[in-house]
Amino acid sequence: MDVPNSPEISVDVPPYLRVHKDSTVERIAGTQVVPAGLDSDTNVVSKDILVVPETGVTGRLYRPNSTPPTANKLPLLVYFHGGAFCISSASDPLYHTSLNNLVAEANVVALSVNYRLAPEHPLPTAYQDSWSAIQWVADASRAKQHHQEDWIRDNVDFDRVFLAGDSAGANLGHYMALKLNNNFPTNDGFDFKVAGLIMVNPYFWGKEAIGVEITDPERKKMVDKWWSFVCPSDKGNDDPLINPFVEEAPGIEGVACDRVLVTVAEKDILREREKLYHKMLSNSDWRGTAEFHETPGEDHVFHIFNPNCEQAKSLIKRIAHFINEH
Repeated sequence: MDVPNSPEISVDVPPYLRVHKDSTVERIAGTQVVPAGLDSDTNVVSKDILVVPETGVTGRLYRPNSTPPTANKLPLLVYFHGGAFCISSASDPLYHTSLNNLVAEANVVALSVNYRLAPEHPLPTAYQDSWSAIQWVADASRAKQHHQEDWIRDNVDFDRVFLAGDSAGANLGHYMALKLNNNFPTNDGFDFKVAGLIMVNPYFWGKEAIGVEITDPERKKMVDKWWSFVCPSDKGNDDPLINPFVEEAPGIEGVACDRVLVTVAEKDILREREKLYHKMLSNSDWRGTAEFHETPGEDHVFHIFNPNCEQAKSLIKRIAHFINEH
């Protein structure tokens, strides 16, 4: 295997991937996959579906195994995985385990979206694919009992749709909530309601260091590189997609729901941006309730890497409570 700074490598993006001089992308993380099916530990069942035939975008559907069609309808969780927009998938064993745990704890149906990755598909492709998944949900809500996907048709309460994601996926969830507010007026016939937005360690950034970023220049330099790699933008780390606080970014008060949960890990280099997001949303003209949860002693998306630790179980319970408290 080549090592960083080898003549064979043109771009090194630790800890995620390398691009060789022949344009081959060598992913170092997020490459493993597991099949869908019944998880015996949680009694959650999953299956893979084609969401957008034109682009090949897929998703992994989850539901509690003991959910008959005649039962009370369940909330739908639309989930966007993390991975800095360049690694991982809905079939990554880490995300598969996390979704099984969350679906079991919250008693929901979930759609984990397999958006296409950079650099093969530079941004904004991931945003476009995520929006296509939202439109798929909108079509399903309109079709109701005539929709071809039986788990959606038989088990989903479209008045309780939640958008959720971690890291890059939380960034996607934020922008999907903004776009929903701008594109789905009530007279368009889309019969679903976004009941909440769940943002776990959201990936936001900016050129100017703030807070802990000032005293941790090495990690800031690493994070700086991620965005410039996945998004060919002349605005760099102040592109509105990664920095929602710049002037040209759409106002965060436009999120299409009245409840938001922001979760932060104490040791996360991104935490200053996450706290700022919660503060600015709370102080904006948005008329909803922004909840905040901080996990002490943990780093970025710790619950994905160590799902069986007590802190991870506590976080999953907190998210499930947010979904079911109303």
